[in-house]
Amino acid sequence: MTDLATITLPLPAMRTPGAPPGAAAGLPAYCRELFGDFTRADQRRWGEVYVRGLLDVPGRKTPARISEQVLGRRAVQQIQQFVNQSPWASAPVRGRLARQVVRAFRAEAWSVDEVVFAKNGDRSVGVARQYAASQERTVNCQLALAASLVGQAGGVPVNWRLLLPARWDRDERLRGAAHVPVQERCRPRWSYVLEALDEMLDEWSLEPLPVLADWRCESDPDPLLRGLEARGLGYLVQAAPLTPVLLPRRQAAAPGTRGTLAELAAHAARHGERASVTWHDPVTERMRHSEFVTGPVLLRTDPATAPRPRLLLADWPYGGSRPRAYWLTNLPARRLAEIVPLARLRRFAQGALGRMHEEFGLGDFEGRSFRGWHHHVTLASAALGYDMVRQQADERALSHPRG
Repeated sequence: MTDLATITLPLPAMRTPGAPPGAAAGLPAYCRELFGDFTRADQRRWGEVYVRGLLDVPGRKTPARISEQVLGRRAVQQIQQFVNQSPWASAPVRGRLARQVVRAFRAEAWSVDEVVFAKNGDRSVGVARQYAASQERTVNCQLALAASLVGQAGGVPVNWRLLLPARWDRDERLRGAAHVPVQERCRPRWSYVLEALDEMLDEWSLEPLPVLADWRCESDPDPLLRGLEARGLGYLVQAAPLTPVLLPRRQAAAPGTRGTLAELAAHAARHGERASVTWHDPVTERMRHSEFVTGPVLLRTDPATAPRPRLLLADWPYGGSRPRAYWLTNLPARRLAEIVPLARLRRFAQGALGRMHEEFGLGDFEGRSFRGWHHHVTLASAALGYDMVRQQADERALSHPRG
């Protein structure tokens, strides 16, 4: 099939009579900033067409439906070529999206979340029967990690990594059909996370923020924590109760006795290391009261390289027999009233990803290629980002009316 870079496409004329909400005057300017460095005018125009379709087309967002409802005519091949084959780079678009989101609302953390793309076949890039931790079951799917900017106003995923299963390392036929780059291989999850964060820090120059992650599916959180510490990042990482740790000396006859995070929390609770915290829940907008167990934690690795002490933070319900959640953090324990609401911000990222599936076509990609997948999730993030930017602008206009 011919690459979009080698052909000239007529610029699409978008429908204006009865234009839907996505046709508001702000969308062209928003898209100009996102796609402004595309070398071809038709690429910039198709970018806006696709984002407009993700915003406004009801139901499934297919190339046929997008072209018919946005342009008033069928332009399936052109849209498919733009998404699947056109050689524009996703990372710069994501970087500009992140900067627009940062200008629109105050982000308080970066949330890293697993995203599941259920599939029927086995040819789409990265598909395999694999365990999806967020769904607690094995699914035939693609698995991805999304890094979102989250704050009181909500969340927007701005960076993406597709996790390649081991079978995709071995099958050159699959890799060739999906145009998987040579350097893309199956890696540990922490490697994908740190790569995405490096891009956000070094290439996009975003302000460093605490990192939130659910790491209960991983037996050893140490590689992720070390990587975050090496980058000077604060973190609040949820861990499994059976995460291996070293128990305090006073807990055992010999120093360095092996135990679990659950045992460490129980030890801390027995020694009176509990704190009652009143905090503002950013999700419910209510004040809440909880009891937390805190204490230093050493994983079963050399702790000497950690630049800041690691702490266990366990949410222990009043009267409960065990904690309902365990976090590892390097944030100061004296600021518990600020740390606890950070954990709740992950719900905004999860809610944003849910909206992308339901409203902005995140799971509607019909192609199979590595490049096409990255293009589609980037454009779906751009659609949600525009919705967020517009919403924040409307709220500012209501709170500061002119005249």
